[in-house]
Amino acid sequence: MDRPPPVPTPARPWHALLAPLPADAVPHRKPVAPPEVLAKPEGVAIAGWEQVVVDLSAGSAGLRVVMVVLDATGQPISASDAVLYRMKVAEQPGVVEYHHENIGGRLEADGTFRGTRWRSVTVETGPEEEVEREATSSEPTEADVTALKALVAELLRRGSV
Repeated sequence: MDRPPPVPTPARPWHALLAPLPADAVPHRKPVAPPEVLAKPEGVAIAGWEQVVVDLSAGSAGLRVVMVVLDATGQPISASDAVLYRMKVAEQPGVVEYHHENIGGRLEADGTFRGTRWRSVTVETGPEEEVEREATSSEPTEADVTALKALVAELLRRGSV
């Protein structure tokens, strides 16, 4: 399925939500909870569950985190892609915008996805000014779900470190 190219941001093109991962991105696999939680009776429900995560950073310019949660059988049960970056507004010295985009939700056994896509923007106009925030949510499109599933497959294909 053809997707439009990722929209570049001031940091790096991979900052675009649902963009393909860079070739050098290395996923890491770890339990969904620390051992002390898993040792408690309520931890039994998530024993053997893991998260596969790739963190991509552009230093102070931004961050992208792609995560997949696997159940004890190794099946992906949830996935998310989150992008956070900051932009200085060229026409307005001292104004900084922080953009957060995310898609996340549950991957059902029948191949469907139940989740939400959202975007928020926080604008800082200076130390004495009030911070402005705007957030919107939407239903993921078919293209969003296809792209997210491709990221899940890519993370699982690359394995873990």
